[in-house]
Amino acid sequence: MMDPGTSTSADGLSSNPASSAPSRWTSTVLQRYQHLLDKSVPHVSRRWIATLAVACVYLVRVYFVEGFYIVTYALGIYMLNLLIGFLSPQVDPELQELADGGGPSLPTRGSDEFRPFVRRLPEFKCWLQITWAFVIAFMMTFFSVFDVPVFWPVLLFYWVMLFTLTMRRQIMLMVKYKYVPFSFGKRRYDKKRASSTDSASLQSD
Repeated sequence: MMDPGTSTSADGLSSNPASSAPSRWTSTVLQRYQHLLDKSVPHVSRRWIATLAVACVYLVRVYFVEGFYIVTYALGIYMLNLLIGFLSPQVDPELQELADGGGPSLPTRGSDEFRPFVRRLPEFKCWLQITWAFVIAFMMTFFSVFDVPVFWPVLLFYWVMLFTLTMRRQIMLMVKYKYVPFSFGKRRYDKKRASSTDSASLQSD
């Protein structure tokens, strides 16, 4: 006589491959997606050009539909939040100044210890979140439930005022704590020059 528990376990085993097929497919898609992201890391200019193309497609879509201004406003607020994270240091200088007892948190003289600027939001994550934001906003334009009737000049005025006040505060923090969140024009480490200097020092010794 067959044990009922044995038949149940056999049925469960036979049904496992069918139930695990979607999970395997999802895992494969996620691995492929992560692989493409890893390959795109060094191609900064190409990534941002692609994002600019996606943004242009979204703007053309909104222009011809003549609606979804509330979606565009929310997208602008989200991008402003990402911009602030991109321009801000990983450690808040105001909080660090309070923790250090009011002393300067960043080097102010050439003899001070060098501390590289570490962003709160890295460039790659900023690019990825902006790209996905445009993609999601573009998909939302196909659903009329998100097309809330609003007077778009008022939203534009609110966004410009918010952008002005936020960037003013950010610039004041940059001036106060003397940090620049960009690497343009900064001195870079030259491997050839460093190797020639090391070899010259070895020969002199």
